[in-house]
Amino acid sequence: MAKNPNNKNKAKSIKRDDALTGGMIFFVAGCIAEVFLWAVRRYYINGYIDEALLWHERLKVFAGAGVAALLAGVALSVLWKKDAGKRVFGWALGALGAFFAAGSILIRMYESSAVTLLSVVVPVTMVLSILWALYDRECSVSITILCASLIVVWVCRKLIGSIALGTPVRIIAVIYLLAVAALVWLAKQGKLGMLLPTNADVLPIYVAGGLSALTILVALFSATAAYYAMWCLGVVAFALAVYYTVKLL
Repeated sequence: MAKNPNNKNKAKSIKRDDALTGGMIFFVAGCIAEVFLWAVRRYYINGYIDEALLWHERLKVFAGAGVAALLAGVALSVLWKKDAGKRVFGWALGALGAFFAAGSILIRMYESSAVTLLSVVVPVTMVLSILWALYDRECSVSITILCASLIVVWVCRKLIGSIALGTPVRIIAVIYLLAVAALVWLAKQGKLGMLLPTNADVLPIYVAGGLSALTILVALFSATAAYYAMWCLGVVAFALAVYYTVKLL
């Protein structure tokens, strides 16, 4: 006897609603992070000396609160592992906690440079969370690689000539390239079952990995070329997003 198609459609609708709810939860978490960055830039970076000194100490409190939120998010994710809706809340809380902990430390160490970097990372992460919730997984993985590579190229362009940070930036870029290469290899071997369904099209992942490797290698040697590499990554990411958006219609 054939299965009731209404039950199948209902299950798909519930899954889609859960995905949309998860994307909105991460969006709200990103908005909270953006408000924090605005306050830091306003009172710590551009504020008066007494405000800056006060926020320099407050960042320790935010770092501690971030660690607590991270641990709470991990605990809730484990506790609610069988409930998809609640589990996403645990993930978002943990991600927000990691942001406050790591971000506060980075801001105390590198000040305006860290704020500028985080001001780019946060909105990109917000958009990617919605992509992961609504789009095909191969699209989400590919655009995540491209956006992460875009940030790495931007950092290389800004800091590759720095005496103090030039070498660490090069090391991080090489480590990132190795991570992307490993991800592409795992996709080719079909060992990304946690991220990709068995029928996923891995070609966009190959393209994203190859383009990322090329642009980062270029950025390691030329800040001028890195500018055009950033545009190339952005255009390809936008084209992929448009293509998969049309597929959803």
